[in-house]
Order: sequence, then structure tokens, then C-alpha cells
Amino acid sequence: MSWILKFFTSSIGQKVIMSLTGLFLISFLLVHLIGNLQLLAGDNGEAFNIYSDFMSNNPLIQGISKGLYLFIVLHTIQGLMMAWKNKKAKASKYAGGKASGSWSSKNMALLGTLVLAFMLIHMGDFWYKIKFDSSSIAAIKYAGMDHEIKNVYAKVLETFKNPLFVVAYLVGLLALAFHLGHGFQSAFQTLGLRHKKYTPAINFLGLAFAILIPLGFAILPLFMYFN
Repeated sequence: MSWILKFFTSSIGQKVIMSLTGLFLISFLLVHLIGNLQLLAGDNGEAFNIYSDFMSNNPLIQGISKGLYLFIVLHTIQGLMMAWKNKKAKASKYAGGKASGSWSSKNMALLGTLVLAFMLIHMGDFWYKIKFDSSSIAAIKYAGMDHEIKNVYAKVLETFKNPLFVVAYLVGLLALAFHLGHGFQSAFQTLGLRHKKYTPAINFLGLAFAILIPLGFAILPLFMYFN
């Protein structure tokens, strides 16, 4: 048991945790985006509200959500610990010179902090109110349903009519784009999954994720604000 603790508190162990949790969170982002695109269905929120109700009441989804929260916490803690260690190491190593690497790789802690702030704003305005402040969200009933569900669409629409929230989301998504740009490729490298035959494909996929996922999320507040 002690060797497991030693591994996960070692430098390589922390990087493995960061990589695995990061890849899981990337997968979640893709699934979350696909679900949220129903905001664009043009049915006054019916598809999105039914989707939100399913996600909020399905036991399997709720179980996965608990794991998601745990992975977010682990990813954040490990990221901060690694940033602190790297800062100390670079302070001595590059005392008379310049650190190498891309801007994103040298500022992952800053980018991660901005992404975390973005997530806290998002969860505070939607997740918390859906879970614990139902009075702030009206109920609605659709044809064929025998019960009312929360009109989450109306809450999203209300939020994205506020230009301050729209700007905050866009800043957070820009930070996410840079964070994904380095993190995706770095995760595969840490796990030893890079090879000259398929590294170009990993790099391309990482770049595609870093552009398309944040862009997809950015379309939502912009569409709802201007329409």
C-alpha cells in the first residue's frame, strides 16, 4: 500500500494523475457540449429541458457526476502542486536565463486557475441553483409528460441576456482553449502514448479539440444573447 502512496505523491505519479483526470475531463466536455447544443434546437427550450431533467434524475448519470467532481478536485490539486514545484525548480534552473516551451506550457497554472474560476461561476449560476435553489427556476410541463420539470432553458436564457456573463464565459473559454491546446498533447506524452507514426494525429486531434470544443461552447451564449 505504501508504494501506491509513494507513486502518486511522486513527480511522475502526479503527472499521471493529471493526465488521466485531464483526459476524462476532456471526454466530459465533449459529451456536455453535445447535450448543450440542444439549446439551439429552436423549440423554445423543450429538448434542452427534457435533456436536463434526464441528466438530473438518472441514477447512473448522477453516479458518474460524483466521479466527475472528484476528478476536478484531483486535477486542480495536482495542477497547483506541480505548478508550485515547477516554479521552485525553474527559479534555480533558469536564474540566469529563460525557460523554454510554449506560452501555454509555461502558464498552465494561470490558465487552469482561469478555467476553474469559469467553472465555479458556471456551477454557481446553474448547477447550484438547479440542485439547491429550485425556487429560482420555474416549472414547466410538456405534452405527453405526467409531471412538471424545471425550465432550465429560461434560466440559461436569462443569464445569457446579461453581457457581463457572456464576456466572462468567453474569457473562460479562451483560457480553456489554451489549456486544452497544451494539456491534450501533454497527457499522451506523459502516458507514453506518443510515437512518430501517430504523434502528428495526436497533435492534430489536440489542436482540433482546443479550437472546436471552446468554439462550440462560445456559440451558445452568443447565439442566445443576440437572438
